[in-house]
Amino acid sequence: MPEKIIFIPLVGEVLLKKNARSKKIRLYVKPNRQVIVSLPYLSSYKNAEDFAASHIPWILKQQSKLNQALPIFALNAVYYTKNHLVKITEKDCEKMVVRTSGEVVNIYIPPGTDVGSKPVLQFIEHVFVEVFRREAKQYLPGRTEELAKQFRFKYNHISVRNNRSNWGSCSGRNNLSLNLNLMKLPNHLIDYIILHELSHTLVKNHSEKFYALLDKVTGGKARELSKEIKSYSTYAY
Repeated sequence: MPEKIIFIPLVGEVLLKKNARSKKIRLYVKPNRQVIVSLPYLSSYKNAEDFAASHIPWILKQQSKLNQALPIFALNAVYYTKNHLVKITEKDCEKMVVRTSGEVVNIYIPPGTDVGSKPVLQFIEHVFVEVFRREAKQYLPGRTEELAKQFRFKYNHISVRNNRSNWGSCSGRNNLSLNLNLMKLPNHLIDYIILHELSHTLVKNHSEKFYALLDKVTGGKARELSKEIKSYSTYAY
């Protein structure tokens, strides 16, 4: 569906997305603090922009709540991904470094460093992105092929990317793009996203026909899974 990104002072970027199934303009803030306005297909972007601008106090309040809920990385903590163990340890070093041994990833932080500071958080995020990237490339292509064969879908190329705006996409030529951050999801939600994009190889929109197909291949759980995945962020952490 068509979409447009605008900038609103105080709020930042706002994604305007047209939806053929929407009957009215809706505003929501995702767990990653991204602001999205969903609008009917025939509605104008100007109406959506005005709607968002009129709700700035509400948006800021929601973002503030999410900011307070951000995860806090701690020294001597251990974090588990699907295939890796990530450790954050204070070590006598001049700068932050990463050392990998098999499936163990060690993040070494200089003594006295504020683990909650923005530069440290960005560094740790980058480490998790690379861990998820490695796992995604090992898992997603094969799992996509399995599901495509099981439900008789056909697709062309598949790529893995660090995309913060969505979990996946399907081009007009049936090339699939999957978000590497899928690797932080439970396996049944990974399958849901893959099946969602595979369904787009047959139905390019989000019409009732599309959701009927998606419901069929997910065992009648399309709506339930769609609601569940909204509690997850497309960010690495």
